[in-house]
Amino acid sequence: MSRSRSLQSLGFLRTGVVAPELRIADVHFNAGQIRAALDQLSASGCQLALFPELCITGYSCADLFFQSLLLARAQAALLSIAERTGRAGIAAVVGLPLAVDGRLFNCAALLAGGQVAGIVPKTYLPNTNEFYEERWFTSGRLCSAASVRIGGQDVPFGTDLLFRMGSLPGCTAGIEICEDLWAVEPPSGRLALAGATLILNPSASNELLGKAEYRRDLVRQQSARCHVAYLYSGAGPGESTTDTVYSGHCLIAENGVLLAETARFGFATQTAVADLDFEHLASERLKNSAFSTESGLPHRAVEVDLHAPEPAEGQDALLRPLSQTPFVPTDPERRAEHCREIFAIQSTALARRLVHTGSVRVTLGVSGGLDSTLALLVASKAFDALGLDRKGIVAIAMPGFGTTSRTGGNAEKLARALGTSLRRIPIIETVRSHFRDIGHDETTYDVVYENAQARERTQILMDVANQVGGFAVGTGDLSELALGWCTFNGDQMSMYHVNAGVPKTLVRTLVEWCAVSEFPGEAGAVLLDICATPITPELLPPGEGEVLRQKTEDSIGPYLLHDFFLYYTLRHLFAPRKVWALALRAFDGAYSPEEVLRWMRVFYRRFFAHQFKRSAMPDGPKVGSVALSPRSDWRMPSDASPALWLRELDELEQELRHSA
Repeated sequence: MSRSRSLQSLGFLRTGVVAPELRIADVHFNAGQIRAALDQLSASGCQLALFPELCITGYSCADLFFQSLLLARAQAALLSIAERTGRAGIAAVVGLPLAVDGRLFNCAALLAGGQVAGIVPKTYLPNTNEFYEERWFTSGRLCSAASVRIGGQDVPFGTDLLFRMGSLPGCTAGIEICEDLWAVEPPSGRLALAGATLILNPSASNELLGKAEYRRDLVRQQSARCHVAYLYSGAGPGESTTDTVYSGHCLIAENGVLLAETARFGFATQTAVADLDFEHLASERLKNSAFSTESGLPHRAVEVDLHAPEPAEGQDALLRPLSQTPFVPTDPERRAEHCREIFAIQSTALARRLVHTGSVRVTLGVSGGLDSTLALLVASKAFDALGLDRKGIVAIAMPGFGTTSRTGGNAEKLARALGTSLRRIPIIETVRSHFRDIGHDETTYDVVYENAQARERTQILMDVANQVGGFAVGTGDLSELALGWCTFNGDQMSMYHVNAGVPKTLVRTLVEWCAVSEFPGEAGAVLLDICATPITPELLPPGEGEVLRQKTEDSIGPYLLHDFFLYYTLRHLFAPRKVWALALRAFDGAYSPEEVLRWMRVFYRRFFAHQFKRSAMPDGPKVGSVALSPRSDWRMPSDASPALWLRELDELEQELRHSA
């Protein structure tokens, strides 16, 4: 399969927001700038562009809005811009004043295919402080006409219009204008409930100290609240500065995430472009009860055909954030805050269970690996929060056939550095006795050989917990649960599972953060060495010189890929074809298409095959948007078939062979 596969076929729409260079009341100049911006955006693959409020005339025309010449030229310019959308193959929303039945309305017109598809008047007119729109305009709530005559054609008119983008299923646009967003009940909420997945807001918000950040939050939060993509275009500094200044602040957000924005205070035309994911929005709505129990305002649907030109060379790049580690923020400051929050959730959860059970002791297996290390750190923090002696944490090292001096040594050094209790209980002889009891050949390194060790360790943890009057804390992580990389009734089981919501890529990040922020010094040095240790279950004997014979990622694939698959399969509910397309872009140069496909197949097979382990998983805290608890987040039959998902992988494999 080619990487140039159409983004639109994957549910993406390329959009742009524009703050054009502007001259107040110079309609001819302004229309020319808008047409030039349309040509530029079309050349970059955009299918829809949003311009600011009253951009054809300028927002700050004041009493010039009453001039018949200005109104007539604005309407003529609207038709010229509409004609350009047909030639450029791009839809646009532009703002203009429009007289209808003796009233003047502040309007936004959606243009596509050379035509004016519909016109929406502004609902809320600001009339305090520096704003006095009611001097000129009438609220859209008072319009009585259902259509207006533009260029010899009847054009739908009103606040109840929804624009269905016929060439992109799932994309339906609604329009609100500037102040509408700042109202107590923005029209976008009712538009979203009526089916809008894209909100377009042409605006003229002036700048005040601190307002830009508030505007950012407002757009981002409204996109999250309504589960929509939200485009916002603000008037630029070409507007009058008699009493206020405009910056040309334009924003693109999707479901709470800011995808792109323009620089402010630039006099030349400013643009920002991003690809919107309407399949993602559809999946979010399917899971949200508000959309199944509430209805929106009565509306009229206007069909709009979005042109989808063949992408030019290099235009298949995805214009939106796409990280190889969706569970781990790339920004260091945000990553640290992320870690702080998760660590607090985990430790608070364990502390609450300690309070409920009246326990002052827990048992926890320590191996010198990442998962048990994080669990030990969480337990230490929980005990500190309750004012309990860390000696109540009974860290148990249980060296087996595959334990190395590095991992075993790190486990014991960390327990001592943290001031917990430490027991060392070797399991080799006990497991050998078990092998003799069941008649298993110790030189046969099969699933019996491996699982017997995991179950013996769990038995020790449970029995010592009873012995000390506490409970056993689990150490496995979310990625292992997803892949079933755990032994049923072995490390799959515990009395409380503190890492159940933490994927493997995040476990390492948390331990690194703890080394610097929570447990510096001697413990921190051990933590950093643990982070540098290869991931291994240590169930097979090492080779000469303690060379590892078993590395987890050699067996089941890179956790970097699996966490990526997990995120987009569960969080976004994407089918394998789309997960594949995203993975090819995210890991281009790191993994070949063949490698990605190989490990995707492993992911889906294991995810379906091992649901029975998740169905019986112990209590543990949810820490992020992806969780697998059968009680709160993921309910799946243990005997569900993966056939549909694997068949789509077969199709991808065939396409890959044909394109080679």
